[in-house]
Amino acid sequence: MEAETLAMAQEIDFSMWGLFARATITVKVVMIMLILASFWAWAIIIQKMIVYRSARREASVFDRQFWSGEPLDGLFEKIGSQPDGSSEKIFAAGMTEWRRSHRNDGGLIAGAQARIDRSMDVAINKEAEELQKGLPILATVGSTAPFVGLFGTVWGIMNAFIEIAEQQNTNLAVVAPGIAEALLATGLGLLAAIPAVVFYNKLSADSDRIVAGYEAFADEFATILSRQLDS
Repeated sequence: MEAETLAMAQEIDFSMWGLFARATITVKVVMIMLILASFWAWAIIIQKMIVYRSARREASVFDRQFWSGEPLDGLFEKIGSQPDGSSEKIFAAGMTEWRRSHRNDGGLIAGAQARIDRSMDVAINKEAEELQKGLPILATVGSTAPFVGLFGTVWGIMNAFIEIAEQQNTNLAVVAPGIAEALLATGLGLLAAIPAVVFYNKLSADSDRIVAGYEAFADEFATILSRQLDS
């Protein structure tokens, strides 16, 4: 009997595909959900890394242009009122409000400084929202994937014990396939969750640093405009 059981266990396919193929429909659905969540998380991670690298490069290029000594009006005419870069958008928002704050006689409308600051703050908030778009998905995958995988494991082990009761055989070679299938769900849950958590923390920190750079530029730009207002 033991020899037959051992021979049967040796014939069982313990590869990833074999474990998936033998799993119950519920565990299969859980595994598929976790695999899709993992692909979705990695797609967001790669896309955000590309976006953040581009944002840092764009900010560096614009910073050199801004501090090159070129007149602000000339720089504004060069980039236009609807630029593509984030730093350029913040600059354009401030310059647009600066020009709107001048009366026909050349004087300034009262409260110009406050309006310029608000215009740049609105532009910064829009860019921050764009930078952080998708990060909540990483947080959701990181926090829920282990529990989804655990649900699949519990369900799979429950079915394994039901099979033990039906066969009235507690030999490890008999119950091992069912338990292995169940544990695969937990493994997939961790496979999806760990990168999502790690990169969520990293990308959140990167986003905060980029936004802090935008805020620092807006403060410096506002200071320059304030001097012109006072003069």
